Amino acid sequence: MAKCAFLGLGVMGYPMAGHLAAAGHEVTVYNRTTSKAEAWAKDHKGNHGVTPREAATRAEFVMACVGNDDDLRSVCLGDDGAFAGMAAGSVFVDHTTVSAAVTRELFGAADKANLSFVDAPISGGQAGAENAQLSIMCGGDEGAYTRAEPIMTTYAKICRRIGESGAGQMTKMCNQIAIAGLVQGLSEALHFAEKAGLDGRAVVEVISQGAAGSWQMANRYETMLDDHFEHGFAVDWMRKDLGICLDTANETGASLPVTALVDQFYKDVQKQGGGRWDTSSLIKRLRALG
Repeated sequence: MAKCAFLGLGVMGYPMAGHLAAAGHEVTVYNRTTSKAEAWAKDHKGNHGVTPREAATRAEFVMACVGNDDDLRSVCLGDDGAFAGMAAGSVFVDHTTVSAAVTRELFGAADKANLSFVDAPISGGQAGAENAQLSIMCGGDEGAYTRAEPIMTTYAKICRRIGESGAGQMTKMCNQIAIAGLVQGLSEALHFAEKAGLDGRAVVEVISQGAAGSWQMANRYETMLDDHFEHGFAVDWMRKDLGICLDTANETGASLPVTALVDQFYKDVQKQGGGRWDTSSLIKRLRALG
């Protein structure tokens, strides 16, 4: 069993750290809101640190799942950052969805400190984190990934190294690009069924068994039909991710016309007050149009 630290106890990090503890690893957690770290430590008979550095001290593996580029920098760098407390040879695994640029920056900073850095963004949502069914896409040195993989499989259904540093984040961008188009298509199909006077559930029962079937359809159509969006991955977070995708597309020369359009549709949802609604709330925008 390994000594681990987990930084960031949001809807994803809290259960992920719990799976590490349940597997028998020695886990110390950190969260910006200390009360949440204290609650986790009580729930899982673990430890918590007041700073990222304190949590990371003596850890062989440090996992992070925070909000954005700046949040990640803040838990990694500086006198109270995790890198300052980690021993040479230990591995930092970043599960946050961030830009490839900050990943490369922190990979370099870790290398200078004789640490390893693996970018390992996740997909599967809150349910995936709670049920240890996450998909993890990784970038970084092969040796560091090989060491960290058995730890990550504690909460993953699939974990794969795609390439060198930044490849994990680039793959997560592919994931978000694909989801954006799928959710918009599903929203339009269900909206069309409603306008045509069809039974949406009957429609999905049939079309989900053919080429139109997807995870989004199987897991979100009922709540979309019921106008229930208080769950899952929030619109605010999706817009942050799509912004990263579009910025990176500008750098690489990739053309993302559908992604750019759906990003603006999500902006409309935010204007409706739906920033914290689940991403499947795109259908509410269509309903509001009449």
